Amino acid sequence: MSRIGFKTLEIPEGVEVKVDGNNVTVKGPKGELSRKFNPDMTIKIDDNILTVERPSDNKEHRALHGTTRSLIGNMVEGVHKGFEKALEIQGVGYRAQKQGEKLVVNAGYSHPVEMETQEGIEIEVPSNTKVVVKGIDKELVGAVAANIRSIRPPEPYKGKGIRYEGEYVRRKEGKTAK
Repeated sequence: MSRIGFKTLEIPEGVEVKVDGNNVTVKGPKGELSRKFNPDMTIKIDDNILTVERPSDNKEHRALHGTTRSLIGNMVEGVHKGFEKALEIQGVGYRAQKQGEKLVVNAGYSHPVEMETQEGIEIEVPSNTKVVVKGIDKELVGAVAANIRSIRPPEPYKGKGIRYEGEYVRRKEGKTAK
């Protein structure tokens, strides 16, 4: 197989990567992640440098190449540093609190919305208008944060709702009297 295209990744200290065919397992101080990749991609490790190679230059292989490298990079960063996503709650009476392992959100409904925490995800509520989702799997952290946001997405007229920290909500002008 020729080296048509290859992407490299330097593995930090304290992180151990095992490649078994197209299965990659990454162990680090925060935990362990494992994922199966497309068998067309060749994944090798030499002197703490992980290399992903593609067999040809066709469109599908080019797309898989970058995706594979990026996913492995996210796995390495997750077990080394971890990921977190912060959400802000805006609106009168809107708040969140932690009750045991559940996240309870009051977002203007007739009832509080309860969410169970998933395995591998840690949810913190530093204040009643801020929620922080932490974990080692970037995909899972983003999915849980999106589920929390979907309880009450921000609306464009008053800006009330749950939004990502730093998210800009484009405001609309309301109706005006003649």
